[in-house]
Amino acid sequence: MDTRFGTLCTAVVFAVFVRWAVSLNSYSGMGKPPMYGDYEAQRHWMEITTSLPLKQWYFNSTDNDLLYWGLDYPPLTAYHMWLCGKVAGWINRDWTALFASRGYESYEHKLFMRYSVLIGDILIYIPAVLLYCFLQKKLSHLQKVLLSCVLLLFPGLIIIDYGHFQYNSISLGLTLWAVIAISHGHEMIGSAAFMLALCYKQMSLYHAMPFFCYLLGKCWEQRWKKGFVSLCCIGVSVLATFAFVWLPFLTEKDLFLQVVHRIFPVARGVFEDKVSNFWCSLSVVVKFRNFMSQEGLLSLCLATTLLGLVPSSLDLLFRPSIAKFKLALVNSSLVFFLFSFQVHEKSILLPALPVCLFLPWRPFTSTWFLTIATFSMLPLLIKDGLVIATLVTSVLFIIAVELGLQGVSSDPTIGCPVCMWSSKNLPWLPHRMFFYVVKSTFYASLMGALFLGLLSVVIPPPSSLPDLWPVLISVYSCLHFLCFTLYYHIVQLMAPGAKETTAQKTKKTQ
Repeated sequence: MDTRFGTLCTAVVFAVFVRWAVSLNSYSGMGKPPMYGDYEAQRHWMEITTSLPLKQWYFNSTDNDLLYWGLDYPPLTAYHMWLCGKVAGWINRDWTALFASRGYESYEHKLFMRYSVLIGDILIYIPAVLLYCFLQKKLSHLQKVLLSCVLLLFPGLIIIDYGHFQYNSISLGLTLWAVIAISHGHEMIGSAAFMLALCYKQMSLYHAMPFFCYLLGKCWEQRWKKGFVSLCCIGVSVLATFAFVWLPFLTEKDLFLQVVHRIFPVARGVFEDKVSNFWCSLSVVVKFRNFMSQEGLLSLCLATTLLGLVPSSLDLLFRPSIAKFKLALVNSSLVFFLFSFQVHEKSILLPALPVCLFLPWRPFTSTWFLTIATFSMLPLLIKDGLVIATLVTSVLFIIAVELGLQGVSSDPTIGCPVCMWSSKNLPWLPHRMFFYVVKSTFYASLMGALFLGLLSVVIPPPSSLPDLWPVLISVYSCLHFLCFTLYYHIVQLMAPGAKETTAQKTKKTQ
């Protein structure tokens, strides 16, 4: 037992050490006035929330210039920044002094900011990962520890939170707590946890439709009285959690509407920088802004996103199961990332979270996706001076996958719905052919990513095309994400629902 505990502690300590090592790098906007980057954004929110009354946090004023990193996340983030700001002010008042602290960069303050991210990780995300892994009944203790290490070493999240400087691990950790609770029949707790994730970062909406459809589908499958009671209990849990977090902002209509206006900044445009989604990639050849208004683009994005959500949502609603629920989380977040309005590069972390959950069962496609997800953020990471950190953490992740998933087949044809269909309906087609085609495509994909990465780092772009490398990376990654979206939709639609699985098990026992 002591040996088991020691192995687990070693894995966690190593994951924490990697995070600490990445935090020693530069960060977003370091020494770059006048905005200084995302590090300064988080520090400024601590300054605003501790220096001004709550009712002024989201309003523009002489004391709160919204053009200078105005608060644009939901209230739970604001409360978190207030708490961190109080601790920062207790240590050194200069860190959060109104106006005077702008662009503050000292060694001690950097330590404080880094540890504020790490503490959130240790309190919320890391325990959720460990619990998820240790609840996998089919794995041995060593396999659970190794899987925990693999999930905790996903480079995309580490680099963004500790290099670019964010607190994504808190919202993603709350979402993972929600998935765990719902997977084990605790729907009210899971609903409350997901509502907390939504109240922390609005991007958690990427996962909202699967939660809604799965819970509604489960209630629909029950007898009408029991199902209605379950639905009411879930509704009370959601509304109570929302009211608890938002209560100070529900006292005045204008205050509530201003917060909503701030967290959905439509004026920023359809995407930020060169993001690997459909609209950014298509804008290379189709200049939407030349013939469509902002409102028209918003309507177009809304329509395509809703249309893209239909297949997986309806499938989950009428054939609910935990496996379909997790797959729908991937599909919903990918559709949002590809087609929705106002998308950021780091939003790819939202589909990456549920993909991580499939690492023990679909190691080949999961590793492929997570590698491309990290690569898709390369232009942002180059800008932040995080190329070496990205390379090192990516290598560590691949090594962890190889060691942690030993004994799990890396054959891409295992469980592949296309291969299953072809073997059943096209017996004359060689099964191994799929193996070589998929493997060759995988290696070609990685070589292409490596080639584009080297070009971006080593060779300056032509002066006439300064955004050439970021655009190529965005389009290249977007093509991958479109293919992954199709793949995960096929896997979900072909997966049996909970009733079908039960019927198959009953038939086998008979």
